[in-house]
Amino acid sequence: MAENTISSIVPDIYEALDVVSRELTGLIPAVTMNASAERAGINQNIVVDVEPAGNVSNITPAMTVPDPTGQTSGSTVIQITKSRAAEFGFIGDDQKKLNTGPGYLSVRANKIAQAIRAVANEVESDLAGLQTTFSRAYGTAGTTPFGTANDYTDASNVLKILKDNGSPQSDNQLVINTAAGANFIGKQSAVNSAGTDSMLRQGVLLDLAGMPLRESAQIADFTAGTGTSATTDASGYAVGATVLTLASAGTGTILAGDVVTFAGDSNKYVVTSGDADVSGGGTITLAAPGLRVAMSTATKAITVVASAARNMAFNRSALVLAARAPARPEEGDMAEDVIVITDPRSGLSMEFAMYKGYRKVRYEVGLAWGVKNIKPEHTALLLG
Repeated sequence: MAENTISSIVPDIYEALDVVSRELTGLIPAVTMNASAERAGINQNIVVDVEPAGNVSNITPAMTVPDPTGQTSGSTVIQITKSRAAEFGFIGDDQKKLNTGPGYLSVRANKIAQAIRAVANEVESDLAGLQTTFSRAYGTAGTTPFGTANDYTDASNVLKILKDNGSPQSDNQLVINTAAGANFIGKQSAVNSAGTDSMLRQGVLLDLAGMPLRESAQIADFTAGTGTSATTDASGYAVGATVLTLASAGTGTILAGDVVTFAGDSNKYVVTSGDADVSGGGTITLAAPGLRVAMSTATKAITVVASAARNMAFNRSALVLAARAPARPEEGDMAEDVIVITDPRSGLSMEFAMYKGYRKVRYEVGLAWGVKNIKPEHTALLLG
């Protein structure tokens, strides 16, 4: 009876996971998995704690213990926004035909791998989409990082943004696209000693100053807005300001996700809320922590950085992936057999289900998930 249950394909599932989880899905193993997702329904809020910076106060000797300084804990919410499945099926005649060629069991194993790959790539793509919420950027649009032999300043400078923004110095991550990966492997001598088998098995090209470097095939390019000759108004803005008012100048758009610079300030800021027509004024919002250099009470020219690849540096705790098996009624459904298997490398759990119909069978690989950048200050872009 083993062939009538999903347990018969468990070895194929594990073999497929072993292959697919080591492909170019560098973001999934680099982010935080949220364990509260198991209890949440689609579009239901999951509250995530976000603690503010600690208070430091003077030590004053006294006969009584002073009360601790009051501090309000922060929080944000993440939602399970997707419930998706990759499916495939066979009828009896399909199986007979396959057994005269490559063999049904071989084809089924390949289809399992492709189904896992499809789900994993979609999760990876959603994580890559968070690049529009990052804080600041380093690099030159159109210039692929790591193009100079034995030069790691691209990595050190994007790491500097994380440090300047107060990111924890443990568990920082850098995930690059395949073009940057090709430069890194081809031109950086240290990659030859990248190391340990353990690191390579985890998909890490190299550990750079405690920041693992991985590749992802889903790292996205961003098409920049068309804004030209736009300026801020003359109000002046302090360090940390995030909402800036524009003068009625220039033409075109500044989009959410654009990287912009301001005259007199070399920082590259990510815009989280844009302006559909800069000629009419309006406002733009910068990602936290906002301006690094104060603006004087004069208009400042705004430059929209050209379209570019968005390699991603972040602290693991900043990006959250909430994932669980798709929900089923407590009474069950028409699935003949169901099993949930967790990939030990990424921590991602997928559900495998088998449905029997009239002279046909359907297999399904399912997952429900949501993603969020809960700490933009601890994220930065490496342009390419």
